[in-house]
Formats: sequence, C-alpha cells, structure tokens
Amino acid sequence: MSSNTDSVADVSDASVEELRAQVEALQREVADLREATDEDGQKSMTIIATKGTLDMAYPPLILASTAAAFGWDVVVFHTFWGLDILHEEKSKNLKLSAVGNPNMPMPNALAALPGMDAMATRMMEKKIADNGTATIQELIDTSLDMGVDLQACQMTIELMGYDEDDFFDGVTTGVGAATALQHMGEADVQLMI
Repeated sequence: MSSNTDSVADVSDASVEELRAQVEALQREVADLREATDEDGQKSMTIIATKGTLDMAYPPLILASTAAAFGWDVVVFHTFWGLDILHEEKSKNLKLSAVGNPNMPMPNALAALPGMDAMATRMMEKKIADNGTATIQELIDTSLDMGVDLQACQMTIELMGYDEDDFFDGVTTGVGAATALQHMGEADVQLMI
C-alpha cells in the first residue's frame, strides 16, 4: 500500500513541479507582453491633408493636436493644396468657397457672383474671432509644440514651385509618398481630409 501512496506522491510532486514551471513560464510571458505593450502601446495616427481652404485647414489640425494631447504619435502629411496650410504667407489668406458649399446659406447661382468667396471668408473669420476659436497659426504652433509631425510633400513642393523656407519652422520637408504610406500602414488610425 505504501508503494501506491509513494507513486501517487511522486506523480503529485512531479505534477506540482510541472505546474509551477508552467505558471512561471506564463508569468514571464505576461511580463514580456506587458513590457512590449508599454513600449509599443502608444497609439498612432496619420492624416493626409489635401485641401487648402479655410474650412478644410481646421479638421486635420484639430484632430492632430487633440490626438497628441492624448499622447498619440501623429503625422499630418500635407499634399497638393494642403501645403498652403503649412505655408507661412498662404496660410494667412486661406479662403472659403461659397460655391458648392452645402453649409452656405445661399444658392450656388448667388454664391458664384464675384466677391462672394471673399464675403464668405470674412464671415467665417468673424465667426472664428467672435467664438474665440484658435487661428490656423495657433493650431500649427500648438501641434508642433505637442510633437505632431507636420509633413510637406516634396513632390508637391516642387510641383507648386514652393521653397522649403516658405513653411513654418518645425515643418518636416523632403517627405515623399512612400514615407507617408509606411507611416499609414503602421498607424492605428488613418484619415484623409
């Protein structure tokens, strides 16, 4: 009878030791996963900004600065007319189109008259000022201060005949579509505005 008890004890001891080893292995694996998550746990977002009108300059900058405030890694790749947002002089004169804008309180026939875009732009600028909304330059400064990588498409810089010195300090130039695509492929969130 004692031999049965001894063999059961041997099996139990072996099983307990195996279980302990498995638990320790799992604990190490969990610790490794936590460490990897802590290192790679930062969310990331890539925004492609293609439009350079007053109303379309706000969404990428607001989303980028808000995501950065949450600790996200954010890249905003500006291409074609979106470059005007980063251009120091052109960003001061972004316009709002009255034609084809569904939020304009006027029919397209009236919106197409000369001077209507200028009037719509002035109305929007007044609304922005009256509401205390940040300006485009303030949003660019905030985004850069928070670590947002504001990128200017090199091909578009050349196409539009811009000089890299024309952009706000801190804007990343010399970036191509391949770099933007790589970041998009690795990002948690990808947006095209």
